[in-house]
Formats: sequence, C-alpha cells, structure tokens
Amino acid sequence: MHAVGAALDELDVPSMIIGGIAVIAAGVPRDTIDIDATVLGRAADLDVVIEVFGRHGVIPRVPDARQFARERQVLLLVHEPSGVTIEVSFAWLPFEEEALSRAREIDVEGLSVRVARPEDLIVYKAAAWRDRDRTDIERLLTLYGGVIDVERVRGLIRDIGSALDDPHRIDEFDAMLARARGA
Repeated sequence: MHAVGAALDELDVPSMIIGGIAVIAAGVPRDTIDIDATVLGRAADLDVVIEVFGRHGVIPRVPDARQFARERQVLLLVHEPSGVTIEVSFAWLPFEEEALSRAREIDVEGLSVRVARPEDLIVYKAAAWRDRDRTDIERLLTLYGGVIDVERVRGLIRDIGSALDDPHRIDEFDAMLARARGA
C-alpha cells in the first residue's frame, strides 16, 4: 500500500484509493487481495503514471499495458516485490471528478493517502454490482446510512441503472437501505 500511496502522491494529480482498501478504511471489516486507485484522467499522462509507479516497484502486469489502458481506461499493475495487484482507473465522469474532490485523507504507514468517502464508495460499488460490491454497499449503509446524502446516492444509482439498462438496481439499493435502517 505504501508504494501505491507514494506513487499517487508523487503524481501530483487528483487521485484516491477506491475499492476494498477504501471500504476497510471506512470501518468495514473485510478481506481484499488487491489495491484499486483512480486518477483524474484529464490531468494524468499515461506514460508519466507508468514511469512514476515504476519508480516505486509497481510495474505493468499485462504485455501491452499502455494500449490496454488507452482502450479500457484502467492500468493493470503489480507491486513487483510483493505480487499485490493494482488497478489504476482513469476518472472522466463528473461523478468521479466530484468524488476525487471530496476524498478524505488517512494515514497509512506514516503516509497521507486519499480515500473515497463512504457515500462515493457506495456509488462506485453500485456501478460494479458484483456480490461482494452489494455486500459492501449494505455494510456501508449500516455504518453511514444516517449521515450520507441518500438522495444524491439514489440519483446516481438510478442513473447508473438506467445507463446499464438495469432499472431494478435502484429497487435493490432501496431494499438494502431499508435493511440497514432496520425497517
């Protein structure tokens, strides 16, 4: 984690940790085997990102990482000394830019690292929507359902469901919210 945090800090572009590490930082006990981060796409040069991560022992894990990242907006890396996999996504959407601006700082091994706020994590998880993501959403709602901007989150999840032709995603989110609130 230290190498990723140091590389993100050195990049000097808006960035943050998302995914399992950020969920753990929000107080949800769980396991994770990788590190997910995001950087502001319009502010990050792909070649510079690869170079900076490389200086921290984090190297591409697929043969043509540059082309893959250009096509899919995610850079697949591995921390060479430990074998931990890292995914760095390039953020372009207005929600992502807003989430980056709202990130909170935490201390990891003496290094200040920016992580997504719980309500933004819920939205990221609602976009992925795997079983693990839905479990994370429910657990985050249990901890933060009373303090997050639920209407903002609902609107974003409704938009995601619409964009993915899954209009029932918001219904499942509402059911999770009701369970988290003990209804």
